[in-house]
Amino acid sequence: MSVTPPDTRFVNPPALPPPNGYTHVVEVTGGRTVYISGQIAMNTDGQIVGAGDMHTQTAQVFTNLQTALEAVGTTFDHVVKLTYYLVDITQIAAVREIRNQYINTHQPPASSAIEVRRLIHEDLLIEIDAVAVIPTGMS
Repeated sequence: MSVTPPDTRFVNPPALPPPNGYTHVVEVTGGRTVYISGQIAMNTDGQIVGAGDMHTQTAQVFTNLQTALEAVGTTFDHVVKLTYYLVDITQIAAVREIRNQYINTHQPPASSAIEVRRLIHEDLLIEIDAVAVIPTGMS
């Protein structure tokens, strides 16, 4: 079976402010859409990792996202949207540092960052959900 990549366009309209690590508009036609639920800094034993440490928690969250993507036969190369929920938005630099180890920084996904009062557990600092589009023919 041949793999037909989705037609993906990354657009940053000049009338919008310059993006910092994200793309304003990602247009995708073709392929299969995958929605990944918000991932938190919890390991396979159900233990919270890195209480109080945004860097460590973000690394665990991206590991969990990578595992979810692999479960459907894809990678971060096909992620078109990330949504970040942070209890302290001033720590976004730590999030970006880890994120840049996973995504294509030349054509980053569309994204939103939202500060929230609290997540599902008081020790959690971040949650991230993702949308990916898998090329037709990939399992």
